[in-house]
Amino acid sequence: MDKEKADFARRLRAALHDAGIEASAAVLEKRFNSRYDGAPVTAQAISGWLSGRYLPKQDKIRVLAAIVGMDPHVLQYGGKARVGEGRPAWEAMTAPDRAMLDAFLALPLAQRKLVRELVAALGQAKP
Repeated sequence: MDKEKADFARRLRAALHDAGIEASAAVLEKRFNSRYDGAPVTAQAISGWLSGRYLPKQDKIRVLAAIVGMDPHVLQYGGKARVGEGRPAWEAMTAPDRAMLDAFLALPLAQRKLVRELVAALGQAKP
């Protein structure tokens, strides 16, 4: 196990703890696959992420970050987000709103366009 994988596993377990989510492969498998648009990820693969045997690919890190409500860069590398990646008023948002925005950003482009159109239509609707 190399340092990068071990450090990622430590950050992932800490982020799950901070989000009030059990650091269990079975628990995370259900949450992850309900948000991930690709092929389902097995509990064995997730166990490898949690133990530091494997490092997930970037698309999976984005989903994990959305689950725990943190910036993908911080989850992957630690520290603060890189210059230019800051989000205005990000800290002022609630955790569910941040998770929703991260989930939106993890969607494929066609689905993101559909969500933007829906929000625009809702914003124009009169109560």
